[in-house]
Amino acid sequence: MIDRIFIEELVVFAQIGVYDWEQQIKQKLIFDVEMAWDCRQAAQTDDVAYCLNYAEVSEFIIHYVQSKPFFLIERVAYEVAAQLEQKYGLSWLKIKLSKPKAVAQARNVGIIVERGTR
Repeated sequence: MIDRIFIEELVVFAQIGVYDWEQQIKQKLIFDVEMAWDCRQAAQTDDVAYCLNYAEVSEFIIHYVQSKPFFLIERVAYEVAAQLEQKYGLSWLKIKLSKPKAVAQARNVGIIVERGTR
C-alpha cells in the first residue's frame, strides 16, 4: 500500500513562451502534483517529521519555476519532476501542468508527466 500526497492548482507566474513578447511578461502556470509517500509512520506517531511536507514542496516548485526563463511547458514539467524525484526520493509522481488561455478556444492546455511506479 502506497499513499499519495497531492497539491492541487498551485499557481506559479513564470517567464515562459516561444514568442519574444512572452519572454517579456509573466504567465500563469497551474500545477497539480501527486507523489507516492508512505504515510503510515506519520499516521501512527502524529509526528510531522515523517510527512512529505507539501508546503515545502509547493515553495520549491514556485521558486524553481520562477528562477529562470523557459520556452516550453514540457521542459518545465520534466525539470520539476526530476528535481522532486531527486530532492524527496520519490518512487512515483504525477504532474499535470496547465497553461490557461494559451489557446483562445480552450480553457486550458498542458502536459501530464508520470515518473516511477506506484
